[in-house]
Amino acid sequence: MRYVARSLPTSIIRLCPCQLAEWQIQGVNVPKYFPKLKDTAGKPKRKEDRAPAPPRLKRKRRSQQKASAPPKKGYLWKLPVKALLFLLPSRPYSRYMLKLLGLSVGTGAIALGAGWLALENSLPKSAKEVLNYTRPQTLTIKAANGTIIKQIGDATREEIKIDQVPKPLLQAFIATEDRRFYQHEGVDYQGILRAVLSNLQAKDVVEGGSTITQQVARMVFFDQERNIWRKLREFRMAQKIEGELKKEQILERYLNLVYLGQGAYGIADAAWVYFSKPIDRLTLPEMAMLAALPASPSQFSPVDRPKSALQRRNLVLARMQESGYITASEAENAKKQPILVNSSRPKRLEQQAPYFTQFIQQELPQYVSPEVLKVGGLTVETTLNPKWQSQAETAVNNIIQERGKEDNFSQAALVAINPRNGQIEAMVGGKNFGDNQFNRVTQAQRQPGSTFKMFVYTTAIAAGYSPYRSYLDAPVKVDEYQPKNFSEGYSGWISMRDALVDSVNVIALKVLLDVGWNPTIETAKKMGIESDLKPTYSLALGGSEVNLLELTSAYGTLANKGVHVKPHAIRRIIDQKGQVIYQDKISSQKAIDEDTSAIMTWMLRAVVNEGTGQKARLGDRQVAGKTGTSDEARDLLFVGYIPQLVTGVWLGNDDNKPTWGASSSAAETWHKFMEPVVKEIPPEDFPKRPEKLEGREALIEVEPIKPKAVETPQDEPKTASDNEEDTPKPVEANTAQSERPRRTRRRVVRSTEETNDNQTETRRSRRRRVRTPEETTEKTSGDRTETKRSRRRRVRTQEETTNNPPENRKSRRKKTEKAENNSDKPAETRRSRRKARVKTAEPPTTEKPPTKRRVRSSRKSTSTSPVTERKTPTRSRTRTQQSSSSEAKRSTRTRTYHEPKGSAGSSRSDKE
Repeated sequence: MRYVARSLPTSIIRLCPCQLAEWQIQGVNVPKYFPKLKDTAGKPKRKEDRAPAPPRLKRKRRSQQKASAPPKKGYLWKLPVKALLFLLPSRPYSRYMLKLLGLSVGTGAIALGAGWLALENSLPKSAKEVLNYTRPQTLTIKAANGTIIKQIGDATREEIKIDQVPKPLLQAFIATEDRRFYQHEGVDYQGILRAVLSNLQAKDVVEGGSTITQQVARMVFFDQERNIWRKLREFRMAQKIEGELKKEQILERYLNLVYLGQGAYGIADAAWVYFSKPIDRLTLPEMAMLAALPASPSQFSPVDRPKSALQRRNLVLARMQESGYITASEAENAKKQPILVNSSRPKRLEQQAPYFTQFIQQELPQYVSPEVLKVGGLTVETTLNPKWQSQAETAVNNIIQERGKEDNFSQAALVAINPRNGQIEAMVGGKNFGDNQFNRVTQAQRQPGSTFKMFVYTTAIAAGYSPYRSYLDAPVKVDEYQPKNFSEGYSGWISMRDALVDSVNVIALKVLLDVGWNPTIETAKKMGIESDLKPTYSLALGGSEVNLLELTSAYGTLANKGVHVKPHAIRRIIDQKGQVIYQDKISSQKAIDEDTSAIMTWMLRAVVNEGTGQKARLGDRQVAGKTGTSDEARDLLFVGYIPQLVTGVWLGNDDNKPTWGASSSAAETWHKFMEPVVKEIPPEDFPKRPEKLEGREALIEVEPIKPKAVETPQDEPKTASDNEEDTPKPVEANTAQSERPRRTRRRVVRSTEETNDNQTETRRSRRRRVRTPEETTEKTSGDRTETKRSRRRRVRTQEETTNNPPENRKSRRKKTEKAENNSDKPAETRRSRRKARVKTAEPPTTEKPPTKRRVRSSRKSTSTSPVTERKTPTRSRTRTQQSSSSEAKRSTRTRTYHEPKGSAGSSRSDKE
């Protein structure tokens, strides 16, 4: 009682005098617990024992009271209670119970309001998240056109629009899952009551009370836990969804998210899994079968339980008839048809461009946090062009089948990049992803071979060098490093432009010695090379390893007028709620100037038009590129580009075994991929080459390399032979050189005099001549005897010459023609003049004949430079033979250069 007395407020006790009297009878010390009631403690219990009360003063009327008088404190809240007491009997106990009831109602109302507020706060603020929802623990990768190329987890592969769904299929789901879908506002109370009665009559769960909207709310926002709190939240969320979305939007999301068994999410995936059809080709019984699955996909599966599936399908047809969607005859005809299942693998388990999607998964941690990755539900929009990707895979597979066994290579890789925004359009990392998941585009570090020469020559051009700057192509040994040309021959004086066209290794080394390691490495880094480059002499020939992606991206710098854009494959990342958490930002860097880029593109175009990359031609399209072959042909590469697209190709073996092919195979693969691709790209020309090539301003400061020792080996001289017709390639002269007079070309034969270790130079006729025995140089002291001679004619001894003078087929035919013409004095021809000169030829002298030459250099040469320079030579091509009386013949190709008389530059120009 004491506790009750303390807990009740004084105002309630004042209103309950009967309770107070009862407490007084029980001996409760009321003044102790209620000090305000001390005056009642000493009053007599009986009314007759009480003293008469003083007369009450007459209260003023309400109208007489001042209108401005404020009400007494605590008066307003008592008015409702007094009004209730006035209406009810005046028994004290009844009034007490009424007050307790009012208190309970008020407390309940407060609790209900608090619960409603907690319910609202537990729900998402917006119901529009339904439109972009993806399931947790899933990953969806899309191509540039929006098609799904890979899915991980329980995700819907093929999403459809509501207008693409056949009307009978919509009616089948509405009749089965929510008959009053278009009448209710999220919660169907009639449906709940109907479901309860149906389940009680059947003594089993035969019908559910959840609407389609409630199912969408449960799939998107809640789990499958069964409790009253989750059900209340589901009710309220369904009402919010109905308030913010249209009925068509709700139904569309339901049909794309509902699970229908066998790993199929959505009606499009289910139609493929069960019947191998798109939804627009489904029959009425097949539509009813799909609508029968949401209640229990495993129990009503037509694959595992055909009898249960048939009964459930017929029930759906009956409900469609009850709802008026189909007639009785249509329902009966559909029920008579058996269930014909044609199962297929879920599309979400299939994937396209496996090497590319693997690369995407490896790149994701750089863009999103580990917590977001753990939650999942991400949608990644990439830069992949599905059509070009298919063409790239076809080109790679074809080259392996056609040339793999012949050239002894078993793997290939290809990557295509848009040089203007860095987006990766296609990527093939190998022959078969199922056999080997190693990506040879991004993970394989390979020597680029001659494709790295582009960086050496780019550095030289940026340093102000002219593409016609000439170097001597001859054997050279720099600090125990001696490069050799692929042809094993030497061309004499040759310009940088022609050295790049023919991929001359010696000239690349000499240019590197002039410009230096650091400028070359810095240029390569700016253009996109991220791998470690070592400052060695072999750097000029691709001695440092790089991957195909960065090499191709670096060539894209030239296609983009000297601006490098870092390659990337992800455009946008969307989280589970449809919010964009990453958007790509194009980051570009000015690597080289536009003039240098234009000159290098002009030089690389010559590689494709007349050099080692001729198999990459694309008709009238302007194409630039460079071939590359590593040591022993272990790697075959070609990187080429047009203004809008740059593509790199690699051929080789994973075990690094040598191949038997050449880089032309890589150029052929490039052509097979690009030929169909360029049909979708409008033609565009490269920027024009600047007219001024000489005396340009140097934008890069060179750091010439000073080797410890530079040797010119004398055991590998090459002798020129003019048994080939000199047919120079068509060229285009620049403005400054087109006005210069041309002069007659002359051939120079260089022979080695081993006696004095001096190199002599002998002028001779253009075509051929037969050397006499006196011209043969013999070695004493037991050395071998070497005989230098022309290509097809052998040197005859003096006795053979006297007894049987040299005569060939052409001379015999000439004699026959003279006899037939019956002419006394035949016309003098070039062959007759040459033959006369051969008969009267004298042994070559050891003195060098005077030759007028002008040697110019764009910069002062130092005593430590191993390179001898000559300006703008005229090039002619000849064949060289070295033969020995005791060894096999060896044929090599060399070039000799002569300075035009009165010409300050090269007489050779290039016609593009």
